[in-house]
Parts: sequence; structure tokens; C-alpha cells
Amino acid sequence: MTASSRGQLRRFVFDANAVIALLEDRPGAAQRVRRILEDASRNQMSVLLSAVNWGEVFYITWRLHGEVHALEAEAKLRQLPIAVVAVDRERATRAATLKQKHILGYADAFAAELAIERSAWLVTADPEFSKLGKALSVHPLPCHEK
Repeated sequence: MTASSRGQLRRFVFDANAVIALLEDRPGAAQRVRRILEDASRNQMSVLLSAVNWGEVFYITWRLHGEVHALEAEAKLRQLPIAVVAVDRERATRAATLKQKHILGYADAFAAELAIERSAWLVTADPEFSKLGKALSVHPLPCHEK
């Protein structure tokens, strides 16, 4: 967590592309994600990740790199100060509301919901989150060129 201007620690939520940026060592983005994780570890805090986004990372890694790589990535991620937050009926309803109101992707709505609910900064390279305006604090990562 990085220090805010008032000396308090910021809490962060990762969306799937922040985690994938780390796993794929994307220039610029991976370094920023590592710094957030190092700060979290140093301050004995966890970065938050919705269980839906955890599944999204696993699925995308498998699709792009195969099952073995996805399982290896999962094992690496389990070693990091990332707390996976379960989804219950209430969280799913709030995420669905965000999806409908702001035309977000389904998994993206869970990342946004978690960040809003925990008053955290959402770490992402996805410009779609700007649709939420001031309701969501975004910690932007450099966009990945495909």
C-alpha cells in the first residue's frame, strides 16, 4: 500500500488485467503492480481480488498459454499478498447493478464493486472503468499493446 497525502495507507483492488500484467511481465505495468504488492507486504496488508477476477485470470492464462501454465500461475499467485474475496448474493447483486448501469464487462463489475465497497483504488489498465466517474478511484496502469 502506498502512503496517501494524509499519511494513511491506501487499499488496492486488482482487476484481472493487473494480475495478468504481472504474470506476463508487461513493461511499465508489471513494475507498478510489483511495487503495490511489495508495499502491501511491507505494511502487512493484502491487495484484494474478487474471486470472479481470480477465475478470470486462471481462464485467460489457460486459454492463452495452456493448462500447465495456468496451474503454475495459480501457484505463484498464492504466494503473493493477495486476498481473494468471495462472492455472495449481495455482492453479486451490487456487481450486476454496476454492470447494468455502466455497461461494464461481467467480471469487471465485480472488481469495481469490491473497490467501491472497500473504499479502495482499483488497479487496472482498462479505460472502461472511467464510465463510473467519481464513484470509483482508479490507479491506472499503462495500456497493453496486443
